[in-house]
Amino acid sequence: MDIPYTVKDRPDTGLYNGKLGIWLFLASEVMLFGGLFSAYVFLRTGAESWPTGADILNVPLATLNTLFLITSSVTMVMSWASLKLKEFDKFKLYTGLTLLLAASFLVVKYFEYTAKFHHGLFPSTNSFLGIYFTLTGLHVLHIIGGMIVIFFFWMPGAKMWESDPDRFTNRIEIVGLYWHFVDLVWIFLFPVLYLL
Repeated sequence: MDIPYTVKDRPDTGLYNGKLGIWLFLASEVMLFGGLFSAYVFLRTGAESWPTGADILNVPLATLNTLFLITSSVTMVMSWASLKLKEFDKFKLYTGLTLLLAASFLVVKYFEYTAKFHHGLFPSTNSFLGIYFTLTGLHVLHIIGGMIVIFFFWMPGAKMWESDPDRFTNRIEIVGLYWHFVDLVWIFLFPVLYLL
């Protein structure tokens, strides 16, 4: 049995099923992070004093991580574009670079977290660190989840390219939309937590 609308767009939405599904999923993710950002605003406006992120957090490391994620969004687009151009080798290259950049982000975040713990700064220390670890920790989990899916399509799932290249290209587009969302969340987290 063939599942309809995995390659062709649905007549009622103008999107194929996977793309419609990822947009619905991302809408729920916006609500999740939106709720946490709202909690941050309420905690900050209700506090008598609030530390500046730059006083506690490592802005240069966060800036480096921002560069890693922005670049990984570009390589993710390039991997999808390579498939549209039927250049599978370039897809493998750009997808590998995306994974490398994501792993670099996690390594930097590991050093950032361990430095905080070494200096006795834990989520229970104050409200700022509580919301910092909650938001960045959830973001890290989203990075890891994205890396797992990207790795799957980079290695074992790449066999779909031979049997159904259009569907495989659509799958990479869907993963790319998720990855751009994860990067966009960081674009908000970086100034809110580190600079303001």
